[in-house]
Amino acid sequence: MKFNLFRKPKQQAEPEKPAVPQEEPKEETTAVSEEPKQEATASQQPAPAQETVVPLQEPKQEAVETLSKTYLKAMPLKELTDIDDVKNEVKNGNIVILRVTPLANKSIDDVKTAINQLYEFTESVGGDIARLGEERVVICPKNIRIWREKTPVSSESVSNAALPTAA
Repeated sequence: MKFNLFRKPKQQAEPEKPAVPQEEPKEETTAVSEEPKQEATASQQPAPAQETVVPLQEPKQEAVETLSKTYLKAMPLKELTDIDDVKNEVKNGNIVILRVTPLANKSIDDVKTAINQLYEFTESVGGDIARLGEERVVICPKNIRIWREKTPVSSESVSNAALPTAA
């Protein structure tokens, strides 16, 4: 016997539907519902006046997306004027990885000036700034912190070996 999933069986009868739904007597339902209300109001103090509740409007989807996203941007520092672009990115909530080598090839003094300006700016907005190796600096907005590993300071001389020697 073959089954056809797309065809209805021939002998299937539809159940009869009532023409008019039957209604329950209204007196019984109101009497039952009034009794609990009377008991509840007798034991409670009078309710305060109702306040008008205004539903909040949902913000536009575009505004939510721009506020909730943080980007990580890599930028080269070619001139001192590029500092303004970096500041704007951090103000907008983005993380900037700044490559200082292009400016360092021109002037080390300009790099020092730029880093000092960025450090003061980052402190003023409550952000965080740290060095990433010899060429890069990372600058974060106020809601992001840079993890720094705290290494214990020892009075012993540092050996050249990668692992401490066992005695």
